[in-house]
Amino acid sequence: MAARDPAPTPEDPAARQRIRAETPPPHYWRRWTRDAVDTSADAAPAAPAAPAARPAVVPLAEAVATPSGPEPTPAPVLAHSDEPPYRILVVEDDRPQALFAQSVLHGAGMQAEVLMQPEGMVEAITRFKPDLILMDLHLPGVDGQRLTTLVRQQPGCQLLPIVFLTGDPDPDRQFEVLAAGADDCLVKPVRPRHLIAAVANRIQRTRAQRELAAVPAAAVQVQTLRSHPEPGLATRSWLLQQVDEMLQAGSTAGLFFIEVAGALSLRERFGYAAFERLMAEAGRRLAVITAPAPLARLNDNTFLALVRDAVPEQLQPIGAELRARLATETFQVREGEPLQLRSAIGHAALPGGFDSAAAALEATERAALQARLLPEGVAGYVPPSTQESAEQMALLEGEIELAYQPVVAVTGSEQARYQVLMRLRQADGTVLSAGQVIPAAEASGRITDLDQQVMEHALDLIARRAREGSPLQLFVSQSPRTLTSEAYADWLKQAIDARGIDGGAVIIDLRLGDALVHSVALGEFSRRLGQSGVQFCLGQFEPGPEAEALLGQLQLGYLRMAGRFAGAHNDQKLRDELRAVIDKAHSFGLLVIGQQIEDPQAAATMWMAGIDFVQGNLVHSVGTELDFDFQNAVL
Repeated sequence: MAARDPAPTPEDPAARQRIRAETPPPHYWRRWTRDAVDTSADAAPAAPAAPAARPAVVPLAEAVATPSGPEPTPAPVLAHSDEPPYRILVVEDDRPQALFAQSVLHGAGMQAEVLMQPEGMVEAITRFKPDLILMDLHLPGVDGQRLTTLVRQQPGCQLLPIVFLTGDPDPDRQFEVLAAGADDCLVKPVRPRHLIAAVANRIQRTRAQRELAAVPAAAVQVQTLRSHPEPGLATRSWLLQQVDEMLQAGSTAGLFFIEVAGALSLRERFGYAAFERLMAEAGRRLAVITAPAPLARLNDNTFLALVRDAVPEQLQPIGAELRARLATETFQVREGEPLQLRSAIGHAALPGGFDSAAAALEATERAALQARLLPEGVAGYVPPSTQESAEQMALLEGEIELAYQPVVAVTGSEQARYQVLMRLRQADGTVLSAGQVIPAAEASGRITDLDQQVMEHALDLIARRAREGSPLQLFVSQSPRTLTSEAYADWLKQAIDARGIDGGAVIIDLRLGDALVHSVALGEFSRRLGQSGVQFCLGQFEPGPEAEALLGQLQLGYLRMAGRFAGAHNDQKLRDELRAVIDKAHSFGLLVIGQQIEDPQAAATMWMAGIDFVQGNLVHSVGTELDFDFQNAVL
């Protein structure tokens, strides 16, 4: 039930003081927002607010109307007289904690109601109609995550912000909370200003998105935006579908690839859970900046925006404005550590000769790579010259060949396992390595086609060996750009089913560096393919907090150590580090591979450290035959 103080009588001086403390003047709460006005006695009277209630930022689509590019926009200004106070439902069974939060929010001019029993939450939401729920993670008889699911099932509550309060500082636990559908997780004790800022910022952006929903031209767009768990963001698949439809219709538009800079350093500085909250918040603010143009989150630190009716000469100034406005936003990851984000933006004009949304996406991503090197941080896609295209295509002309290296269990096993190594034999007999071919494939936009051909060879080999009664497992490397494609996941599942093979025979190799950058998309890919039995190996592994966090986030079966650990027999510190990583991996149920094993000492050290598999020239060199005797191979 809701806990409320009894209504004081005006005759009671203490009561009057309490009223003044808990019921501040109108719009007092706005002093914590960016558009706060001067309320001092000598301030000039504020001008009447404009009658139209528009979003707090100028939509990029309006900037498109000026061929010379968008003009600088002033600081956001919201109407004061028409905006009702924020309403917060505090769900907390600890009465002192609940009343503390209620008094802090009341002191900021917000309306807060306390619910100390979770059983009445649905009724309280229907009656109180909160703008945000502030909820304890651990409530009697029910977990806060289960309550989040219950809230999301209520009509009109899919986008209702939910902020958890917890005394658990574990980043992994906080990440689980965010994955369950929460918008933020505050660790107790919470400072009043931190609580006010966390609540006010989320409600302000949610209200801005609701205002956008009232714009008739954006009605269909907003309906789709609501299907994404982050308020204001479109789903990746929907946005790419819009691009495909525009390409088919020949419509004019601009596609913008937005990469938040320094993702790896931000993860190392704040940890994964805080980094994920930061990127989620960056996405919400970008959605307001780009509105009514739809925005989708692609991976951990990248976003995609589609600006309709933009002509090519307008894309560079739009990208510059978008980057500048994101740079003015201040983020609060830790108390007392304000943060501003840098970005690199690549853009491409539509239709632009692209035959698919995937091709347009690759073009904007390549442009963003160029933008990283430019002082202005914004670059447009420039199609390769005829000569460059011819050189790239010529490099890719040839016949794909596969080479293999055994991955051998140190205690012996009848199960045959090989790592697949791609080669390309050209017409003149020259054989190119993967290191030569893959960069050309990425530059020409053919990496997915190349990965698909390699995977088809591997699947055909698995199917043939299964029919012959000599099954095997193959470790197959694939590009992260390929694996983040939803169409590729569907194709691979169909290809496995069509051949009637065991999905467990396919082990997809993921490099640690790629997994750190694309962990969100790769996590979704691993979950989808894991349903078909496909396994995953995290390669080139180097220990560290962020790398170790991936062990629980990706559905892995194997871990391949970085090559430097092959020299652990010469370095006691490296041996200790190796043993610690192996123990950690085993605690997650993973099997560990030591690679580049060239001499008996290296193999013996790996064995003593608890390694499960080894590969390298000591065991067997790379070859084109699959004739290794696994049954009698014991280290």
